[in-house]
Amino acid sequence: MSDIKKIKELRQTTGAGFKDCSAALEEAKNDIQKAIEILRVKGISKASKKMSRDATEGVIALSGNDEKTSVIEVNCETDFVAKNDDFIKFVKELSEINNSCYSDLEKVKKTVMKNSQTVEENLIAIIAKIGEKITLGRSKTIKNENKLNFSYLHTVVKDNLSKLAVVVSLEGNDSDDQIKIFGKQLAMHIAASNPLALDVNDIDNKIIKKEEELISEELKNTGKPDNIIKKISIGKLNKFKEDNSLLNQPWVMEPKKKVRDIVQSLNIEGLKIKEFYRIKIGE
Repeated sequence: MSDIKKIKELRQTTGAGFKDCSAALEEAKNDIQKAIEILRVKGISKASKKMSRDATEGVIALSGNDEKTSVIEVNCETDFVAKNDDFIKFVKELSEINNSCYSDLEKVKKTVMKNSQTVEENLIAIIAKIGEKITLGRSKTIKNENKLNFSYLHTVVKDNLSKLAVVVSLEGNDSDDQIKIFGKQLAMHIAASNPLALDVNDIDNKIIKKEEELISEELKNTGKPDNIIKKISIGKLNKFKEDNSLLNQPWVMEPKKKVRDIVQSLNIEGLKIKEFYRIKIGE
C-alpha cells in the first residue's frame, strides 16, 4: 500500500487531518495500527485542554419503548456542533447504549461501540476531531412493572434528539385509549410547567428551605408586624409548593382545573402518575 493510501485510510479511520496522519505514520514506520495509537494519545492531549471550557449546548437523546425509557444529556460548546453529523451519529448510538445500561454512566463509558472502540475512546476521538469540549451529562432510565411510559420531545434537532425531553410513567389500564391520550398530554404539560415533584410533600426539603429564606428576605423590610409577616410567609410558601407540584398545577389544556382533577375526571380504574423526569439541555 502506498504512503498516500495509508494516509487516506488513517484519515478515514481516525478523522484526523492529513498532516497529523502523515506525521503519525512516519513515527510509526508506516504501521497503521501503531499510527492510530499515536493519534489517540495525541487526541487525549488535545482533548484534555478543551475540557476546561464551558459546554452548555448539546442535545438530549431519548431511547427505549413504553415499558423502559431512557434519556441522556450530551453537552458541547456550540449549537453548531450539536447539529454536526458525526456528533449526531455518536449520540444516537450512545443513546441506545445508555438504555441498555440503565443509565449507569460508568458502564456506558466502558461499553464497546460499533467501531470496536469504547464510548470513552470515541468521546476522546470526537473531541479531538471536532475541536470542542463534549461531555456526558445527566441520564435517567424509567422502568416500572406493569406501568406505561409516555414521552415528549421539544425543539427536536433530529429524530430522537432534542433540547428538552420528558418521560412520565402511568399506572392504569393500558388498553384504554384515554390513558394514551392523557399520557401524551401530561408529558407536554410537564415540559411546559416544569414541576419539581409529584405532590407538595415530595418537594426536596433543601428547595423548601431556600424558598423560605428568599420569602423571609423579601418580607423583612416591609414594616409589617411579625404575626402578619408569619401569615404572609406561610401563604407564599404554600403557593410555591402548589405551583411546583404536578398534581396541584393548573392543567395546561384546561387551566381552571388542576392535574389531580383531570386524573379523577378520566374515571380510569387504577389511574395513577407513578413518576416523571424532565430534562432540558444546560439547565
